[in-house]
Amino acid sequence: MTRRLALQTGTLLALAALGAGTALAVGGPLLKSSHNAKLGSIVVNAGGLTLYHLTSETKNHVQCNGVCADFWLPVLAAGAAKPKLGSGVSATKIGTIKRPDGKLQVTYAGFPLYRYYLDKAPGQDHGEGIRYGTGIWYAVSTAGKIVKVKTAPAPTTTAQPTTTSSGGGGMGY
Repeated sequence: MTRRLALQTGTLLALAALGAGTALAVGGPLLKSSHNAKLGSIVVNAGGLTLYHLTSETKNHVQCNGVCADFWLPVLAAGAAKPKLGSGVSATKIGTIKRPDGKLQVTYAGFPLYRYYLDKAPGQDHGEGIRYGTGIWYAVSTAGKIVKVKTAPAPTTTAQPTTTSSGGGGMGY
């Protein structure tokens, strides 16, 4: 029994060490580009999920805290580790900002980045254009701009005005 326990403990310690080594090798979050049919070339996380910015947040000032951060998950730096970059994103646009809780949040072109909790699969952009307080959530392009989806123009009508007869033979519109 003691030998079995020692063997299990040794296996668990080895797995823990392997896991810790893997976590250290991964470091900070991965940012990469992805092409979205509606939004174009945007910044996404390692899982391909769209990253957003709240327009009412200014440089060096984070507004999305508390309950907001439960729905809009801040992209956090892992300690002092810089984010890893995939293809299509610019290293010169990467930065961090200190959140009110002391954690470092990743920025792209100065925009603090968030992931929307309802985006569950790559290519989803459920957070695009959602109004929050005095701001609106938009995806961030790889060029370092917020992406505002252009809405389709209002349909135009080609119908001719209808005429009614007033009994006098006149044309009433």
